Amino acid sequence: QVQLVESGGGLVQPGGSLRLSCAASRSSTSLKSMGWYRQAPGKQRELVARIMSGGSRNYVDSVKGRFTISRDNAKNTVSLQMNNLKPEDTAVYYCNVETWFSVAYWGQGTQVTVSS
Repeated sequence: QVQLVESGGGLVQPGGSLRLSCAASRSSTSLKSMGWYRQAPGKQRELVARIMSGGSRNYVDSVKGRFTISRDNAKNTVSLQMNNLKPEDTAVYYCNVETWFSVAYWGQGTQVTVSS
């Protein structure tokens, strides 16, 4: 079992920045991947960004160049730096980790609202 605690959501104006963080109860070096998904009202949950144990990253096209995912193995955390936020980034953001046995765990979700 892995517990995930998220922080950093909130309300921001278009063009602004937010940083999401997620702390895992297990050593991040024991996890195959750590990442962030989001779900907007009426839409399916989508992968936003993911970082693998070896450090490779992938992003959904709509956030490339604006969002950066990073992990700190010393603190067992994964973070998502979000810059130049747009109204279409508004969603509940969920931390996700996957073990080497392909078991996925989810955080409770944190709301990000981009509005003027």
